[in-house]
Amino acid sequence: MKNGPPVEPDIGTEIATLVPALRAFARSFHREVDKADDLVQDTLTRAIASIHTFQRGTRLKSWLFTIMRNRFYTDYKRRKREPTGEEQCVSSLPIMQPTQEWSQRGVELKAALQRLPDAQREVLVLIAVLGVSYEEAAKVCDCELGTIKSRLNRARKRLALELGETNSTSVLEQDVMPTVAQGVSGADRHPSVISNTHV
Repeated sequence: MKNGPPVEPDIGTEIATLVPALRAFARSFHREVDKADDLVQDTLTRAIASIHTFQRGTRLKSWLFTIMRNRFYTDYKRRKREPTGEEQCVSSLPIMQPTQEWSQRGVELKAALQRLPDAQREVLVLIAVLGVSYEEAAKVCDCELGTIKSRLNRARKRLALELGETNSTSVLEQDVMPTVAQGVSGADRHPSVISNTHV
């Protein structure tokens, strides 16, 4: 941004390294790559404009995730008030677009993730994929720690059930994390996300 407050070099570098994680989180909200990238761009722009409010010593990643989540739901509520005929329910949006490299297992997993309730999918991506702690996820989602643990547990069990697995932990480690990682790698082919945001 041209007129925003200056961003200290170390924070700017950390923000840049978090772009893939922001992309992955954005895919839990939007099906289309372009819309997910727009959400990332908007998040970065708003973060840089309000960088003076970031408290050193706290987690920058969680701060950025909170900005993204708040921005998405603010826009979503506005679109519901002003329908255009093109909006879709958040729960109908896949976590990301499939790629040709996906195995049948990946396709099945994508469908199972898509069927998860919004809140469960969001927590699953934050904790199981992006490595956010329970406490940080609670702050990002603005809910109690117990609620986060409950949502994650239900998401794990539901995924395991739908995929015919008995071990919900193995579903996350062997299927969810590699599948989402592939999607993030695919997103890296869209470098325009930060091309107009100076950090």
